[in-house]
Amino acid sequence: MDFKELEKFIAIAKEAGASELKYQNEDKKFGISFPIAGATPVTAQVMSAPVAAPTTVAAGTATNDGALEVTCPFVGTFYRSPSPEDAVYAKVGDRVTKGQVLCIVEAMKIMNEIESDVSGEIVEICVENETYVEFGQVLFKVKP
Repeated sequence: MDFKELEKFIAIAKEAGASELKYQNEDKKFGISFPIAGATPVTAQVMSAPVAAPTTVAAGTATNDGALEVTCPFVGTFYRSPSPEDAVYAKVGDRVTKGQVLCIVEAMKIMNEIESDVSGEIVEICVENETYVEFGQVLFKVKP
């Protein structure tokens, strides 16, 4: 979908009185929330990613023990599982593959699955569940 098509799509949703609009294709995901009268202005977030997960996080620098750091691509709330009743995506000692979902970071009311950019073993989870995370904060350490 090009920008002109996206603008038309947003205008139609807004005119129809939608409070939120989400769009996803093979390599893009878009979410926008429309304000209620007297509320805050429209917010939007666009991310490039595979369909299976909205956000792929590149591994950061290697630590002294050879582990690679998976960092947060934006600010939000960190969740280890898709819902409180579900099992966690990854725990210390798990073997993960490139592209595997490690967690969710909620940003602007959009749940963003964070994938590993490397295959290896989770050696440390650096964030507590349901806590606020910052851009660039280390979420996981993965030893290839």
